[in-house]
Amino acid sequence: MALTPLNALTVFVTVARRRSFTQAAKELGVSSSAVSQAVRQLEEKLGQALLARTTRSVSLTEAGQRLMDEAGPGLQSALAALEHLAAGATPEVTGTLRLSVPAFSVSPVVEPVLPRFVAAYPQAQVHVSVQDGFVDIVKEGYDAGIRLTESVQRDMVQVRLTPAFRFLVVGSPAYFERHGTPRHPRDLGNHSCLGYRAPSTGLPYHWEFEQGAKELIVPVKGPLTSDNSSLLLDMASQGLGLTYIAELQAAAEMRTGALRPVLEDWTPSVPGLFLYYPHRARASRPLKAFIEMARELLPRR
Repeated sequence: MALTPLNALTVFVTVARRRSFTQAAKELGVSSSAVSQAVRQLEEKLGQALLARTTRSVSLTEAGQRLMDEAGPGLQSALAALEHLAAGATPEVTGTLRLSVPAFSVSPVVEPVLPRFVAAYPQAQVHVSVQDGFVDIVKEGYDAGIRLTESVQRDMVQVRLTPAFRFLVVGSPAYFERHGTPRHPRDLGNHSCLGYRAPSTGLPYHWEFEQGAKELIVPVKGPLTSDNSSLLLDMASQGLGLTYIAELQAAAEMRTGALRPVLEDWTPSVPGLFLYYPHRARASRPLKAFIEMARELLPRR
């Protein structure tokens, strides 16, 4: 790659956006040493450090942030214009799409889209990382994430993937035959509850309920806690206890009768699941294709 001022700026902006020399090198299709050299030469030309580097992280200096704020948007617009023109001549969707998704989105959102996506775009590759905790998609090198809107940073583009849904308390018919049915959230203190622990903190999640203006937060206890909602769903289906789970994740089990919801007049709802990616990042061709296919295949009402 011939080092021109525009090339050097492109390299710097990519490193700043990815917060990683390695991830920037992968995106640009060059070696990590070439990326490092381009940034170093740009810093020497400007006479200022643009990036603060440690063995574990890359962050912007004050000068680097100023350059990113002033030059980044214009550069992204220019690259987007080139990409738009190239789209007519190169319709193929190629490259790697890296997604970070929570476990409860896999069956209702990811699985319906992936087979069609892979069949339609055989030259593309998809890497899906299932992580329930908070993930900094920019720092970790993902193209996009899927989360509840409350977990998405403000500077992200958001694309709705599902309609609003509820969080439910569910249990198996066999469990209710043995232990009875709770009629009020406070009754859960007398039941075996399968609790969720946040992977980022290790703290138990207290179950949340609402009825009109009333709100309740109920700490629960039981024989099992996990940071994997799919495991809790499976154990509830086998009669081990009650669990608190997204309605869309438990939809199949409720349709077959393996699980039954209770306390439905106390269930809170959330706006839905959203795919998100940074405002400053160009949506790659695979990401654009994935969004279009998700909009086509997933019911959003």
